[in-house]
Amino acid sequence: MWKKPRLVPDGTRIRFMRGRFMGLIVSAILSTASVVMFFYPGLNLGIDFAGGVVMEVRTPGPADFGAIRAALAAEGVGTQGVQRFGDASEVLIRLGALPSETATQAEVTRVKAALDKAVPGSKVMRTDAVGASVSAELFRNGLLALGISLLMILVYIWFRFEWQFAVGAVVTLILDVTKAIGFLALTRIEFDLVMVAAILTVLGYSTNDKVVVYDRVRENLRKYKTMPLRDLIDLSINETLNRTLGTSMTVFIASLPLALFGGESISGFAWVMLFGIVVGTSSSIFIAAPILLFLGEHRLRRDASAVVAKPLPKVPSRAGTP
Repeated sequence: MWKKPRLVPDGTRIRFMRGRFMGLIVSAILSTASVVMFFYPGLNLGIDFAGGVVMEVRTPGPADFGAIRAALAAEGVGTQGVQRFGDASEVLIRLGALPSETATQAEVTRVKAALDKAVPGSKVMRTDAVGASVSAELFRNGLLALGISLLMILVYIWFRFEWQFAVGAVVTLILDVTKAIGFLALTRIEFDLVMVAAILTVLGYSTNDKVVVYDRVRENLRKYKTMPLRDLIDLSINETLNRTLGTSMTVFIASLPLALFGGESISGFAWVMLFGIVVGTSSSIFIAAPILLFLGEHRLRRDASAVVAKPLPKVPSRAGTP
């Protein structure tokens, strides 16, 4: 009978733990670089966190960005950016945060007047304004959401597994988050509430992948009571590798068209998802598993050895039986 081909053939025995030190070192270097990039050059904060005004404008034909910038400068409008948004006739104009609603309205009026002179027939499709105090509150709430999610993941895995599993998973997830932040700082993708949602989605996906590997490790700890923990972790990763790669490739292929053709509003989310899929899948193998090996090499195996070495209870003999 014909068998469907598998991504990873049955009986695969890759020695992943041989590269445990290299995986941890590379991860530490990337995470350290990401933390540095968080402070310099920093994140490209969107309007949600930086405050300001965003105007989406549609022109009658392909937009002349040079003429638009010159007209705005002539009106004394201090823009933070004029860029293409969607097709060639859509323009996104960004203004800095202003001290009051009256000042914001006056600035928007000047922008409309400049557009009427430079590009007759242009239409303002939408205008979004966020004050400085609101943006600061949104930024705090976004960081709080990330922190609470990590805490809940720690509690869940600690409740479901031993503490070694919980510590390994949370440390790995923190490293994953720092790499995602570094990716945002490097690519200059706007960091706004959508990006917070993307990072939370990556955390959920990465947690699921680690739980799958850890669950197989726990099953094999009960099944192979005398196998060295290093070999047991290698076995568990190989046994779940087909599922891990299959799931990752499915999500990756589904997200790729959104990143390439999703437009300004969704492409950033999709790019963070693609990066998170790669990082989350690799970290389950090369970071979470080695941390579990270092933390549980004596503790987990000692418990298993105790089960093996524990003598069976004596059955009392019947009276008169020798």
